[in-house]
Amino acid sequence: MGDRLKHRWSIGHNYLTGITLGKWCKLLAQNNFAISPAYAHRAAVITLASLSNSLLAGVEDLRFGRAIEAVEITRPPVFVLGHWRSGTTFLHELLAQDTAQFQFPNTYQVVNPYTFLSTENFATRAFRWMLPDTRPMDNMALKFTSPQEDEFAPLLMTLTSLYLGVSFPSRMAHYDRYMTFRDVDRREIAAWKAAFVQFCKKLSLNDQRALLIKSPPHTARIRTILEMFPEARFVHIHRDPYRVFQSQRHFFDTAGWYTYLQKPDLSAIDEGILQRHETMYDAYFEDLPLIAKDRFHEISFDALESDPVGAIAQTYQQLSLEGFEAFEPKLRRYVDSLSNYKKNAFSTLDDATKAVVAQRWSRSFDTWNYPK
Repeated sequence: MGDRLKHRWSIGHNYLTGITLGKWCKLLAQNNFAISPAYAHRAAVITLASLSNSLLAGVEDLRFGRAIEAVEITRPPVFVLGHWRSGTTFLHELLAQDTAQFQFPNTYQVVNPYTFLSTENFATRAFRWMLPDTRPMDNMALKFTSPQEDEFAPLLMTLTSLYLGVSFPSRMAHYDRYMTFRDVDRREIAAWKAAFVQFCKKLSLNDQRALLIKSPPHTARIRTILEMFPEARFVHIHRDPYRVFQSQRHFFDTAGWYTYLQKPDLSAIDEGILQRHETMYDAYFEDLPLIAKDRFHEISFDALESDPVGAIAQTYQQLSLEGFEAFEPKLRRYVDSLSNYKKNAFSTLDDATKAVVAQRWSRSFDTWNYPK
């Protein structure tokens, strides 16, 4: 437990520091103000941050509100899909090197969706010390300018995201509904979609490059994405399910400890991982036929890892993306720069756990030909 408690004092990974006071009070009320004493300091920091966020959000709306509403997103976004720990971040980082073609939400922007137009230039210099050099779950480099999951932005704007179940694990089942938006009130869905589009418009203010978007929950939201962006393109990545399960366990025992506002039930973590995978891919396979074949590409993590340049070339070809020849030298230089990166090493799963994963996730093993 000592190793875990050391995480309690870090605020560099806590996305809720970008929330406004009104939304923070609403979130606390929804959870009956049930903050575990061990995390009271974290709630205090979020409260203080929310005060300045509210003030700056008002200023930003006055400065840019009309201009944001007038933005038209003319180029179809590209969405990176895949379960957590399947290689979505690696794929996102590789595609994001094509800065001639793509823009993407970065770490600062997704946790400051109300204020980043006004504050990013100053804050990313002044508060660089608050951000760790690497991500706690996989040691990948982390910067304010790094490509990041957009999930945090509409979360802070609408309080509808399954990620809030990590902060408030006593209501995990309530928040898990927001992964697929099945059985969610249509008004909540409409509010989430409006917030997502507004965030995309803010990113596209004075920047007409195509948006490159990555959040694992989008894997279960294809129909919702197509309602907003009918011409969107998608690339899905999959990985050995055993490895995914182990890596998700590791996530909750590393990054999770920076986020909790309530003490988690550690005995429930494995079942939560299993259930969310099943729910995600129930929705994914149901919605997959909605995507035109020339707007969808699927790759394995093994293929991406063994030949990153070749895998990205195939992605460009399948999705009819232009400019790969001009992009290839830059991509190769980036791949070469990763030569010293070391993946996490995990011990072999015990036989009982392997049997459960193989049975519960059998569709993933069978669909993508992974050995059980």
